[in-house]
Amino acid sequence: MIHTPRKRFGQNFLHDHTIIYNIISCIQAKPDEHWVEIGPGQGALTEPLLRQGLHLDIVELDRDLVMLLKEKYGKYNNLKIHSADALTFDFSALAKANEKLRIIGNLPYNISTPLMFHLLDNAGCIEDMHFMLQKEVVDRICATPGSKKYGRLSVMMQYYCATELLFEVPSESFYPVPKVMSAIVRLVPHQRPPVQIDDMVKFNKVVTQAFSQRRKTLRNSLKKLIDEYAIVALNIDPALRAEALSLNEFAKLSNQIQDTF
Repeated sequence: MIHTPRKRFGQNFLHDHTIIYNIISCIQAKPDEHWVEIGPGQGALTEPLLRQGLHLDIVELDRDLVMLLKEKYGKYNNLKIHSADALTFDFSALAKANEKLRIIGNLPYNISTPLMFHLLDNAGCIEDMHFMLQKEVVDRICATPGSKKYGRLSVMMQYYCATELLFEVPSESFYPVPKVMSAIVRLVPHQRPPVQIDDMVKFNKVVTQAFSQRRKTLRNSLKKLIDEYAIVALNIDPALRAEALSLNEFAKLSNQIQDTF
């Protein structure tokens, strides 16, 4: 069965055997672990994973690919295929009591960010996640304060996870060849939050507001949420811009806000 990549699903199929080998080497999969693969495509990682003797659930939206995967890998009794949209799929339902899932996927660029946050809603049942993403997105996830790539995505993802860029993947490793570079990122949910957040709605509001006007100083970008005297009282310079603040400083700002919105 031949499958033509579909642009509306953001399909770019991995075919570089060296990259596949490197991914399998990095993830250190072990027998009897419970893995979930999102967007398996034509199975470039599926079969190498199955050969590790682990339990694998795959989630695929394209029904034609679901048929192809059933034809190719139906012989494996350690595989379960879900024809579903990963953005609405209940990943927590896959985990048995006290079990941690390991997640892997080559995520379509157009849904990668909302999908990661959807998964983080179920972070309690996730051991780690390894994703192929647009390199620019991985750089933003892993960016540190002071970097031009440091932004809302950096702060929010680093609140939930330890982040690590593993290696870059050239465009030629895919068919069709995308116009952008890709990279592999490892995300490990924190067992305990790295900072104290009193109200996640307020935290998200502060971070979003600060970076939506990132060229402005904090006294100006956050003036509708917190005045500069309160910022100074937290030992934070109100003349700084958002990209200079650490995760801990954003937490302090959000915890200082008294009003609801």
